[in-house]
Amino acid sequence: MPEQRMQHAINTTNLADILERVLDKGIVIVGDITISLVDVELLNIKIRLLIASVDKAMEIGINWWESDPYLSSRAKRLEEENCLLRERLDRLETRLEAAP
Repeated sequence: MPEQRMQHAINTTNLADILERVLDKGIVIVGDITISLVDVELLNIKIRLLIASVDKAMEIGINWWESDPYLSSRAKRLEEENCLLRERLDRLETRLEAAP
């Protein structure tokens, strides 16, 4: 009797494929925690977690890292420029107030 082998049709997905799909489409995890005592809200924590690629995040309008001074050297330059412009504006306003 010839040996018969059992064939399996298992569709396997490795971790890299799953990660690629999640980053491509994005995933949102939302949770709210509220602690109340006698109907008085003492603590309310809202947790929002978005996992997506940078391209996908920018596509949906999320780009906070571009203006975060801890993550972007450009943001630091903009912050310094903004400070200089505020000082200049303050000097101009002071001159205008002092003028008759």
